[in-house]
Amino acid sequence: MAEYISIKNWSDDDKPREKLAANGRETLSNAELLGILLGNGTRSKSAVDLARDILNLAKNDLNQLAKLSIKDLCQISGIGPAKAITIIAAIELGGRRKKAESTSEFIRSSHDVYAYFRPLLQDKEYEEFWVLFLNRANKILKGYKASDGGVSHTVADPKRIFKAALEHNASNLVLCHNHPSGNLSPSAADHRLTKKLIAAAKNLDMSIIDHIIVTDGGYYSFADEGELGE
Repeated sequence: MAEYISIKNWSDDDKPREKLAANGRETLSNAELLGILLGNGTRSKSAVDLARDILNLAKNDLNQLAKLSIKDLCQISGIGPAKAITIIAAIELGGRRKKAESTSEFIRSSHDVYAYFRPLLQDKEYEEFWVLFLNRANKILKGYKASDGGVSHTVADPKRIFKAALEHNASNLVLCHNHPSGNLSPSAADHRLTKKLIAAAKNLDMSIIDHIIVTDGGYYSFADEGELGE
């Protein structure tokens, strides 16, 4: 077994903080970046070693890392709630930055909807149902989370959705929910809810212009597939 050497005894060229300051953040490995977030290690492992344990838990997949809970991270010896929360907070900031960069002020296509919702939904392990409120020019007024549920389904209350839509003076609505399973195909329940909300919207002089299903690997658009009806 290799002898443990504390990071403070490493050469400056190898210390993550010094390396980032001298050469830029892009020169650091994922383990080194995580090590900086952790701040310190244990008596037997450096912060970078702990970071490697975290990455191993996530199978070296950053998308899987983003799905780990506080409880999951705390399975690793040397990781307590404080360190776990720091990691989750950093991942959330990265997701919000990505959303800010990719989101248009207007919805012009299903891809614009996907760009808006993917950072919000891609790492969820349970279903959430959202509605995007738009004006008549399809400018985004508000993203509204209508409900969240289990791994395989969620229940959206039309009364709550349209009450919120009226409060925001919405004219057009886009429905969106995620499938944590990765299955892009809409279920029979997805079709029934879509038809129900389309009918309710017409009675309020509103329009449902799309319903998007989001997964880690892509999206499904009811509008693109011609499944919104007349």
